[in-house]
Amino acid sequence: MTYSVSENNNIVILTFKGKIMGGPAATDFQDEIRNLIEIGKTKVVGDLSKVNFMNSSGLGIIIIALTSLRNAGGDLKICGASERIESLLMVTKLITVFDHHRTLDQAVAAFGT
Repeated sequence: MTYSVSENNNIVILTFKGKIMGGPAATDFQDEIRNLIEIGKTKVVGDLSKVNFMNSSGLGIIIIALTSLRNAGGDLKICGASERIESLLMVTKLITVFDHHRTLDQAVAAFGT
């Protein structure tokens, strides 16, 4: 799992690329989320537009991040999920848990900033 970090209007953008499947990168990602929370950056968008595969471990990583951010008073919105990933979210009923948007701009705007 690889991702880059940027910011737009005080909203952190995590742009994922490739496969989200857990493994050692999951620990690094959770550390990244903890660090963001510690510095008060709790409004986060996960851009999935460059993700071509996600398994249940990958879903778990995203759910842990969502829970951590919401517990800190923030949120994790996702955007750009492919049909395949959207289908996975529907089958697992997680589509109702995440605030999902088609585009990055829509996800950023959903924070109301």
